[in-house]
Amino acid sequence: MVDKTNGAAAGNGGVVTADRPEQIRNVVLVGHSGSGKTTLVDAMALTARAVNRAGRVEDGTSLSDYDEIEHRQHRSVQLSVVPVAWAGMKVNLVDTPGYADFVGELRAGLRAADAALFVISAAEGADGIAGATRALWEECAAVGMPRAIVITHLDTARDEFDVMTETCRTVLGGGSSENILPLHLPVYGPKNPDGHRPVTGMVELLPHCVGDYSSGEEVQGDPSPDQVPALEEARNRLIEGIIAESEDETLMERYLEGEEISLATLVADLERAVARGSFHPVLFAAPAPEGAKQGLGTVELLDLITGGFPTPAEHAITASNGAEPHPLRCDPDGELAAEVIRTASDPYVGRVCMVRVFSGTLHADDTVHVSGHGLEDRGHESHELDERVGAISAPFGKQQRPLRQAIAGDIAYVTKLGHAETGDTLSSTDSPLRIEPWPMPDPLLPIAIRAHSKADEDKLSQSLARLAAEDPALRLEHNAQTHQLVLWCLGEAHRDVALERLRTRFGVQVDVTDHQVALRETFAGKATGRGRHVKQSGGHGQYAVCEIEVEPLPEGAGIEFVDKVVGGVVPRQFIPSVEKGVRAQASRGLTAGYPLVDVRVTLFDGKAHSVDSSDAAFQTAGSLALREAAAAAGLRVLEPLAEVWVLVSDDYVGPVLSDLSSRRGRVLGTEPHGTGRTRVHAEVPELELSRYAIDLRSISHGTGDFTRTYARHEPMPNQVAASVRGEKARA
Repeated sequence: MVDKTNGAAAGNGGVVTADRPEQIRNVVLVGHSGSGKTTLVDAMALTARAVNRAGRVEDGTSLSDYDEIEHRQHRSVQLSVVPVAWAGMKVNLVDTPGYADFVGELRAGLRAADAALFVISAAEGADGIAGATRALWEECAAVGMPRAIVITHLDTARDEFDVMTETCRTVLGGGSSENILPLHLPVYGPKNPDGHRPVTGMVELLPHCVGDYSSGEEVQGDPSPDQVPALEEARNRLIEGIIAESEDETLMERYLEGEEISLATLVADLERAVARGSFHPVLFAAPAPEGAKQGLGTVELLDLITGGFPTPAEHAITASNGAEPHPLRCDPDGELAAEVIRTASDPYVGRVCMVRVFSGTLHADDTVHVSGHGLEDRGHESHELDERVGAISAPFGKQQRPLRQAIAGDIAYVTKLGHAETGDTLSSTDSPLRIEPWPMPDPLLPIAIRAHSKADEDKLSQSLARLAAEDPALRLEHNAQTHQLVLWCLGEAHRDVALERLRTRFGVQVDVTDHQVALRETFAGKATGRGRHVKQSGGHGQYAVCEIEVEPLPEGAGIEFVDKVVGGVVPRQFIPSVEKGVRAQASRGLTAGYPLVDVRVTLFDGKAHSVDSSDAAFQTAGSLALREAAAAAGLRVLEPLAEVWVLVSDDYVGPVLSDLSSRRGRVLGTEPHGTGRTRVHAEVPELELSRYAIDLRSISHGTGDFTRTYARHEPMPNQVAASVRGEKARA
């Protein structure tokens, strides 16, 4: 076993540091929930001697899975970073949640990293490469992010390593890709009583040797005769794949002529191809055999990260200072530009921000300019201000290890930035910069909440603001029409985590209520109404009579009031009173409390009393007249219609179209979108979309997502309107 750590920096609990960006590697682990990302991070930390024993997600000892919610749910719900030292490099392992509801954390991890490890479970077979994983692979390809694949759970595999490798080539590489190839092959031991075959060693293809770990220690040797055919075939394929990506155009010709290409040349070409994102090696990771000090494949994986993945200096990013955007150089001596990757609220130190420094050096106690991320439409306050940085530290599980500074290319935690939020830019106060934030998913699952008690109500507003600062994937809405406080989330798991954090972290208990869609009403036809408000109870009385005609108008016309009174039957000073009463009643609604819209109200007759008529009396009469006209003409309920674009795998277009029809949707068209995906365009009543974020995920097996925008209000079918009114009355 090779010791590639750098002593105290990794082995004795010390802080892992780097003096130059070239000594840093930032790699994000992505993959389906349950693929083993967190376990793999812990295994690599053990191999690098950052810890003395492997953690367990289940009992909360995992380095990157330490939130109380994660302990209860046995899955990651937030981004975490584990720095380790290997081969003289600082490796920041960025662990991300795999569940679709926490894609906001995943996207933050992609911004923090310079390369990606796609972790795929062999225990799930082809199902382990979900549609979301394929879409993310294509997204990384579009920006040229270097990628490698790690196959896990070979000890409980549904499909063996060679089958999973071919599946990766088919699904991720389009089937004919020769740049997705394995660097190693596992060696399986005899079957266990449960029928599974543990991995006891590995065949290293380029060095052409076998490492046997069945005794607990590595024993190097030559391949056995039964291993040679598979090894030779895989090795030749790998060499040809590396040479095809080589910058030396003569290499392939020399190889075909029978020249033996040196191992050093092949490794150098492999590393260059991986760094520029044109070759994607497949590796595996397996639990350590009994007696072994580290898991199989972790040494090779760390070697690939330090030798093949790019340095931060090779990750281009742009910033603007109010003028044209310009590229940032990853220079510790350059102008400061750092981005807040995520924020968290600590009960003892306040707000803690994880930052990726792209340029310059961030020191403790520096005063920096905080540029807002432009998410005001999601309930976030706009902010541009200067703040003083507190302590700087390196994340390591629950611990925060103090740092003097964070140089360009590194990831660190900073404290005391009271207004900084996820996606904000930190820069010099003399030269403020703004890095365009990464695209955030649109939360499409509405949750209506209200404070459980008066004490909760007093703390709710501030707590929600802090929660939204931590998670930009949340959107807060105070709906002026339904008077509801709505928390928009990505899914049920995202909702549950948000509500639990409100309760446990901020001490606020809320009740979830039914989300109301902003319905409206309008007149079904023309009608007249008479409002008579006459009261005499001794002393000053009340007297007002008005007659109106109401007719529907086109959508968007609002309420139009017309005065056609002749002869002074309604005194001029009371005509505005009638209008005020009509408009007040329209805003309150006439049957189920939905506001009345798009009608013309014409006042054409009435009566008044020289003593008893008043402003209040004519307001009441106007309200009564409108209600009588509504009873005569009948009302139609108007519901909001959303324009919806659904992006889904071709395999699920049929079920999606069928489901949209069942939701009273009108499909307007379909069009191909990239490889193997279709975009469906439809109009769907918003009443039918409350749970669509959840249902679409189920229908499409996680391959679908959608966007929506308000289109217009349309009359609701009578049968549906009767049902909605009935539910409203019962409530």
